[in-house]
Amino acid sequence: MSAATRPNTSARLRVTLGLLDGELREAMEYLWRPEDLLPRYRTYLCAMHTVVRASVPLMERARERALLLAARGDDPVAGPLAAYLAGHIREEEGHDTWLLEDLRAAGARPGDALAPMPAPVVAALAGSQYYWIEHHHPVALLGYIAVLEGYAPADGLTSRIARLTGLPDAALRTVREHAALDTGHLDDLHAALDALPLTPRQEADVVISALHSLDALTRLFVRLGRSTAVPPRRGAGPSSPMGVPP
Repeated sequence: MSAATRPNTSARLRVTLGLLDGELREAMEYLWRPEDLLPRYRTYLCAMHTVVRASVPLMERARERALLLAARGDDPVAGPLAAYLAGHIREEEGHDTWLLEDLRAAGARPGDALAPMPAPVVAALAGSQYYWIEHHHPVALLGYIAVLEGYAPADGLTSRIARLTGLPDAALRTVREHAALDTGHLDDLHAALDALPLTPRQEADVVISALHSLDALTRLFVRLGRSTAVPPRRGAGPSSPMGVPP
């Protein structure tokens, strides 16, 4: 196959993930089943907060490391990588706050997300990226971003949750916004991957990071699908028949 017809970096990554993401897709479908969806949705918001609150700090540290590597003058990937991360940081700022606001509107407490120690699977998902950023190369973070952006809430999920739980629109911002935004963010990531002058080893680093992230995210969603409920917020007032504060 000639270089002109060989699939580009992003296409190769998409194919690789597509061959291996069946279990994640099944876990996501099971998570959104109708039975007991309201308490499970609260648990989902808590878990997503533990993931999302690491996103901007991860990218900030990766950008710092990329700028240091670029300053040495011998790393053609580092400068463009830092520029991409700067833009994506701006796009992702404040999304952890959205989740806390959703949780409150869903009848639970922000402390339900903030107080407990995050699950080991979340530490494995995000913590591995810190290691690779510090001790290898920040380009590995692009694999992590590819997975988190590539498995965003589906179109129609917001209306499904609202219909099955009776939750107000204020409790659904994160799902609604990410269903709309993440396709564009994923396109931007793919464009960045294809523009970067990655070596074969660096492309492999991105793939390894993505596969690890896919595995950890799958385990997280399997756990969420069989999780226990986050209790309603105390003092939230009487509940409707759906269990939602009026």
